[in-house]
Amino acid sequence: MDESAVTVREARAHLADHINRAEQGSPTIITRNGAPVAALVPIADFNALEDAADELLAREAEAVLAEGGPTVTMAELLADLFTERDADRDTGRDAGAA
Repeated sequence: MDESAVTVREARAHLADHINRAEQGSPTIITRNGAPVAALVPIADFNALEDAADELLAREAEAVLAEGGPTVTMAELLADLFTERDADRDTGRDAGAA
């Protein structure tokens, strides 16, 4: 197993150590049954990923608008989001799953 990868049990037992590693710039991959399921990363890395995702979404939205694509009001957007959430809840599906 990769030196930066630990099991959930190991992560729980030594959480403070892994947080200290993240503060020093070293991410830790957390695995369950041998598969990576989460990462403890430096906050600067997390913020950079969030900023990059926001920028990508803004560019995609601008491209749709430039092509004359459809737009919706905030009320329509919220209604759609809540409808999806409620449908996911009713079917027992995780709303965050793709």
